[in-house]
Amino acid sequence: MRHADVNDHGAGTCLSLDVLSVGRTLLVSRGRLQRDRQGTGVDSNSDATDQASADHVDAFIRQLKLLIAGLVAVVLLPLLIYTWYLDRRLDSFELTLQHRPPDSLESDESSRVDLAYEPVAPSQGQVVYVPAYSHVYHGDGQPYLLTITLSIRNTSLDRPITVRSVKYQATDGRLLKSYLDQPVKLPPLGTTEVVISREDSAGGSGANFIVEWFAREAVTAPIIEAVMIDTSGEQGISFARRGEVVREARLATVAPTESTPSNNGSAAN
Repeated sequence: MRHADVNDHGAGTCLSLDVLSVGRTLLVSRGRLQRDRQGTGVDSNSDATDQASADHVDAFIRQLKLLIAGLVAVVLLPLLIYTWYLDRRLDSFELTLQHRPPDSLESDESSRVDLAYEPVAPSQGQVVYVPAYSHVYHGDGQPYLLTITLSIRNTSLDRPITVRSVKYQATDGRLLKSYLDQPVKLPPLGTTEVVISREDSAGGSGANFIVEWFAREAVTAPIIEAVMIDTSGEQGISFARRGEVVREARLATVAPTESTPSNNGSAAN
């Protein structure tokens, strides 16, 4: 009997240990489940927080985009309007600069038949001094070579003139060249020219022409000028100088010669 009790007691002890072990396992599982549930709740809260932050960032970006669009509209729209206004003004200004031929003006069919035109400051001949420059100076005194064109223009509408001589002098007054061997006739409104090449720098900065002309009848004085030009550099240069009258022609008067007494008269006396 005692042996049976002992066995029963041992069996009860084992059962108690098994229950404790199961209970202990259940408690461990429950704790794990709670921890998992708590962890799941934390993750859910974290996800909700991240979602709220993303929503705030999206809202801020939308507001920033709207602000930038508003600023662009405020700045760009007036510029576009001002550009359009300037373009219209320039178009209207260019229209005022367009070429208008004489026949576009108002016609005037009235005429005067009581007018007669006479030459202005008529002359029968002149000696004209024309300044010219085979070079000019620039920088620290470096010469800038130029091409010279002497232009002689007959301004008379109906009468020719005669060019008697064209002489080219250097800065020191030396005669460099005479361009006419004999006088030449220049027809009404005609022009003749003399060209000094850029490489011919003998004239210097004080070069000059002496032009002598005459006419059979009084005419308006010709326009005589020298044009200097050079386009060999990046920036071209050109200028002109008008001639100055230094002598005016006039009819030469013949002095009367003294008459010698005749031999007959002397004898009569």
